[in-house]
Amino acid sequence: MEIILLQDVHKLGQKDDLVHVKDGYGRNFLIPRGYAIAATSSAKKMHTENQKQRAHKEEKIKAEAQELAAKMAGISITVGAKTSTSGKIFGSVNTIQIAEALKEKGFDIDRKSISLPEDQIKEVGKYKAIIRLHRDVKVDVDFEIVAE
Repeated sequence: MEIILLQDVHKLGQKDDLVHVKDGYGRNFLIPRGYAIAATSSAKKMHTENQKQRAHKEEKIKAEAQELAAKMAGISITVGAKTSTSGKIFGSVNTIQIAEALKEKGFDIDRKSISLPEDQIKEVGKYKAIIRLHRDVKVDVDFEIVAE
């Protein structure tokens, strides 16, 4: 089944992408929840027309994201966490704490656009986070977990 995504769907595609999915996934999950519409011939025509109109706006947004990525390229942040004597963190460090640390540096980044290399960070040390500023623009940010 061919569908047009109405919003970003994790591990499937971005908004306005034309993707192939299994029939049941499209009919029973994506379309009823408003994540996608069926890619009929008329929907495809409207989709191509909308794509042409949005192309100019998209270029401007991408340029702004690239400028922000250039500013963020050299930064490193520090996140404090309560730890035991052996260096294990009580709890874990997550994207919310990374987003707050970036906000202190002057970068207002949504926590959902931050990806950590591991599911949970439970030890003191240096790590890298991947920040998606745009579908084509990603930047790596170094961060260090220190004991408070």
